[in-house]
Amino acid sequence: MESLLIKDNPRLLPMNRERTIYDGFITVQEQDFRLRILLPPDGQIKRAKLHCCWQLKHLLRGYEAIVKQRLQQSSHLGSFLLELKTVLEVCVQSRPSPLSIPRPQSYSDLLSELETLGWDKLVFIDTDFRTLRLRADDSSGREHVLTVHLKTKHPAEAPECAADVPVPLVFHWTPQTSLAQLHAQFLQLLESLTEFWEVLDEIDQKTWVLEPEKPSRSDTMRRIAIGNNASINVEVDPRHPKMLPECCLLGAEHVVTPLRNKLNANMHLWNPECSVLSNLGDVLEIQFPSPATHHKSDLSVECGICYSFRLDSGIPDQVCNDPRCGQPFHQDCLYQWLRALPSTRQSFNVIFGECPYCSKPITVKMAAQK
Repeated sequence: MESLLIKDNPRLLPMNRERTIYDGFITVQEQDFRLRILLPPDGQIKRAKLHCCWQLKHLLRGYEAIVKQRLQQSSHLGSFLLELKTVLEVCVQSRPSPLSIPRPQSYSDLLSELETLGWDKLVFIDTDFRTLRLRADDSSGREHVLTVHLKTKHPAEAPECAADVPVPLVFHWTPQTSLAQLHAQFLQLLESLTEFWEVLDEIDQKTWVLEPEKPSRSDTMRRIAIGNNASINVEVDPRHPKMLPECCLLGAEHVVTPLRNKLNANMHLWNPECSVLSNLGDVLEIQFPSPATHHKSDLSVECGICYSFRLDSGIPDQVCNDPRCGQPFHQDCLYQWLRALPSTRQSFNVIFGECPYCSKPITVKMAAQK
């Protein structure tokens, strides 16, 4: 066993007569790694301690549990080192090869490009100089961030880019394209979306937006409160923001049916020269509640069972259709309430019961997980 250990690992040597301390190198795919192994007095490998050089620690990052498992399952030091080498071979093969490490000149080129672009545009750069975040301000003063991930194996390829915008990022790229040119193309894209963001900014500022709770620049939908227990989903086209958006009215039928009829009848009144919010008000013949004229609590948007607006990621989307009630509920709250009542009946995936507020008939579909 000892001779096999020395044969397979000639550069890992015992440091004491009891052979409980081994120090030296193990070789994996022609690469040497410093390793020190401390065995207990009884020589049990399961209670051994490993001390690795920093390269070996970095290589084994994420594989610590596997190494510990191999240590517990091995019968002697030789079999453990064989298992360790197998794990290291996987690690070496999965890590970037030396060919993918950029040339020193590439760092100088990158710094030169950042100098040309302007250091005030750089928000973040990682320690490998591969991932950058560049700031860009559109003509309206909105701040945007473009994340650029530079390729290492094929530097001439177009970098991977990401940004909080509602359209796909498509850049014209050649191996000669600089960061400044990439940034200029991003600015051009932002300018093409300025009108889209102006439409949504007006909606956010002048209405009560129920969803999304914290909209991002890539969100194209707004759910706007119309009044008690009624709202409208508006989906704005980023390429044609002034055109009639896709609309879906939500709420009690006695409230949304007249509005739906007006929407269908007045679509011809839509004027692309006016704002989307103004057009919606004219077509629906309503004035949207706004933070300047209404408190959110006046709109009765909280669930009548849990008394909150947001439950997990959902908002009240079930409404009592009785005109004198119209109380909203979370679907899950109403389902749990009705299933606890002896008078409730079920047909397939629909629960039939009574409204907790007015006792009028109310139905709810079981959620998919139910």
